[in-house]
Amino acid sequence: MLDIKFVRANPDIVKENIKKKFQDDKLPLVDEVIEYDKELREAKTRVEYLRSQRNTISKQIGVLMGQGKKEEAEEVKKQVTDMAEELEALSVKETEYEAKIREIMMVIPNIIDPSVPIGKDDSENVEIERFGEPVVPDFEIPYHVDIMEKLNGIELDQARNTSGNGFYYLRGDIARLHSACLSYARDFMIDRGFTYYIPPYMIRSSVVDGVMSFAEMENMMYKIEG
Repeated sequence: MLDIKFVRANPDIVKENIKKKFQDDKLPLVDEVIEYDKELREAKTRVEYLRSQRNTISKQIGVLMGQGKKEEAEEVKKQVTDMAEELEALSVKETEYEAKIREIMMVIPNIIDPSVPIGKDDSENVEIERFGEPVVPDFEIPYHVDIMEKLNGIELDQARNTSGNGFYYLRGDIARLHSACLSYARDFMIDRGFTYYIPPYMIRSSVVDGVMSFAEMENMMYKIEG
C-alpha cells in the first residue's frame, strides 16, 4: 500500500501508474483520497486547537468563582461544554476519514518498477530472457485431469456437490503422490536452512489487508463472520 504522503505529493505519478495498469476506473480515487486526507488533517488541527483552548479557559472557571463572578464562570463552563461537544463530533469525523482513506488506499495500485513492460494482458507480454530452447514433443500432451481420472485418482462430481465448482477429491495413489510431493518440497527447503511452519488455517481480515486488497478479493474467499 502506498503512503498517503506520497499520493498527496505525487498525484500525477500515481494517476499515470494507474493508467499503466489499465485501471482507469480508479483514477477518481486519487483526488478523492487526497480530499479526505485534507479533511482529516484539518480536523486534527482543529482538535489540537480546541484542546489547547479548553485547557486554557477551564483554568479561568475556578478563578472567576473565587472572585464571585458566577455568571462569567457559567459562561466559560458553557464554552468548555461546547468545545467538548465539537471535539466529540470531530473524533467521529476523524475515524470516518481514516477508514475511508484506508479503504481507498488499499485499491490504489503500488508503483510499477520502471523496468516492467506495460501491457493490457498476457498477449502483450515481453520476453526478457530465454534459457535453452523449449521442447516440442512429437505427441499430444494429455490433460493432467484426464490422467488422474484414468488412474481413478480424482473425484470431481462429489467434490462439486460438497464444495462447488473447481474443487476435487484426490484418492489412492494420486493422493499419496500429492502428499509425497509436499513432503519432498518441505524437506528440500529444510535441508537448505529454512524453518518449517504450519500456520493457522484462519486469518483476520486486517492481516489480509496488509498484503493485498481485501475488498477486491473478498468474493473469492471463504470466510467466517461474527
